[in-house]
Amino acid sequence: MSALRHLPVVALLLVGCHWAKEPVDLVIRNAHIVCLDGAGTQAQAMAIHEGQIVALGKEHEILNAYRGETVEDVQGATVYPGLIDAHSHLLGYALNLAHTDLVGTTSWEEVVDKLQDEHANSSMPWVRGRGWDQNDWSVPEFADREALDELFPNRPVALQRIDGHAVIVNRHALELTRLWKAKSLPGGEILRRPDGTPTGVLIDGAADSLLTRIPEPSAIDKTEALRIAAKNLLACGLTTVTDAGLDVDDIALLDSLHKTGDLKLRVVAMANPTEPNFQAMSERGGWDTPRLKAQSFKFYMDGALGSRGAALLEPYDDRPGHRGLLLQSLEEYEAQLRRIHADGFQAATHAIGDSAARLVLGAYERVLGGPNDHRWRVEHAQVIHPDDLNRFRRSSIIPSVQPTHATSDMYWAGVRLGRGRIRRAYAYADLRDQLGMIPLGTDFPVEDVDPRKTFLAAVARQDAARYPEEGFHMDQALTPREAMLGMTLWASLASRMDTLTGSLEVGKRADLVVTNRDWLKLSDPHDVLNAQILKTFIDGEQVHPPVTSD
Repeated sequence: MSALRHLPVVALLLVGCHWAKEPVDLVIRNAHIVCLDGAGTQAQAMAIHEGQIVALGKEHEILNAYRGETVEDVQGATVYPGLIDAHSHLLGYALNLAHTDLVGTTSWEEVVDKLQDEHANSSMPWVRGRGWDQNDWSVPEFADREALDELFPNRPVALQRIDGHAVIVNRHALELTRLWKAKSLPGGEILRRPDGTPTGVLIDGAADSLLTRIPEPSAIDKTEALRIAAKNLLACGLTTVTDAGLDVDDIALLDSLHKTGDLKLRVVAMANPTEPNFQAMSERGGWDTPRLKAQSFKFYMDGALGSRGAALLEPYDDRPGHRGLLLQSLEEYEAQLRRIHADGFQAATHAIGDSAARLVLGAYERVLGGPNDHRWRVEHAQVIHPDDLNRFRRSSIIPSVQPTHATSDMYWAGVRLGRGRIRRAYAYADLRDQLGMIPLGTDFPVEDVDPRKTFLAAVARQDAARYPEEGFHMDQALTPREAMLGMTLWASLASRMDTLTGSLEVGKRADLVVTNRDWLKLSDPHDVLNAQILKTFIDGEQVHPPVTSD
């Protein structure tokens, strides 16, 4: 009887425990959660409410304390923070999806054949393509416009090199943009035939001059392109990307797409250093919303190594007397740095060669004046003189690198730099040691958008075919944990987003990726290429694969 007498009390307690659970939007359970918070924290379950992480812990603790409107059983899969690309070109990638893909072409003849197949009967006003790399061709030399002139005598053609620092164009494009008779262009080079006429190859500033004269796509075209691009990126587990160089009109477009919900992807936008952009950013203080952070400017000090535009302290080994190109005067550059510093904006400067890096580091030092928390960045930092390495630490300057550049360039970079300099190029471990962190990106569309390839290049320093057998200068490899931190917490720190994203911690936004493999426990780094992105969440909302209503 006494046992029966206590039944109502037990029932009341059970009901009370049930209703005592805190209601939340989402509970993720049965998971291997790797928080990447810098402390090695792991968990089995997570509670999310209104887009924010409210609890992490053991499964029974979370399930006892929280009642989820939705409970996601990931069946033992690994959960990481949403992946971040610290340096990319979102809008450029989106618009390039409509251009002929020339990546991987092995000859100029193959390029011409692809253009003929795709554009011979097209009504598009311009023939556009991107991705060629003369270093991959059977004859590794810049092409001449002759074949383009014959194939498209009355349509302009512009084909961007894979790094965006050179173009091959036909005569019609040069005439249409009024560059056919140009003698020279600031910060660039026009390659010429023996008779003095242009070959069609324009490098750095000359290439930019032509590209800026091509009519802009409409806002409608950009919106559709961004929609398709975002779908691709979310499928790769990317929740935040950094667009390194936009005009304020395009930043405003991103903001409008975030507000309407047409773009879920979080974006860090760097403004181009033009007078209209300086004025607009200063007047409105940039953008700083949960989905869009535009608090920085992207500068260019030199060109690219592949087109011999990177500015070197000593001449190129394969072009005696040539040291690359500086794209602006140091005086003007430093004045611009002081201007944005006064407004509290961040600087990020493209510097690939050791001469360019030295100039950028010196200018940063003079403006910043020692240790600080402004998080100014040197983008790419591919060739750094040993005497300049400790300057990153001395002035709290962040090196922002792209590991797949190393494995794309390794086949020919030694020819450009010579045996001595190649040993100090793509030195990611040395750069990591300066501040104890190094953000990682891809520079897409220059490289593939896939973060798995970033991980492989950083850890194994090999291509997908396991070349070179011993790895490319393995003393500069990162550990698997460092590679993951470079695509999460460290990337967030570099963009001043670390209070919001980059790790799975209570109070941060619930950006996360669910994958069928723990990338930190792979016995072979190449196995990462077989890892699947099962689901991607931003603010606790599943954005990949798309959730369809019944």
